Amino acid sequence: MYEKYEELLKKTGKTSYQISKDTGIGQNTLSNWKTGRSKPKIEKIKILADYFGVKVEELI
Repeated sequence: MYEKYEELLKKTGKTSYQISKDTGIGQNTLSNWKTGRSKPKIEKIKILADYFGVKVEELI
């Protein structure tokens, strides 16, 4: 999932910091997803999908 998230960051020119501020998903949470320490819950995936204007299925 994180790879798809990174693709959307590049596509939109956004940073993880901006996403964190705009969505309320903590930077630590995003970092943990990146390193594999945790997996995103469906609620957070839905927030990101809505934010980027994509379907949940595109992120998972």
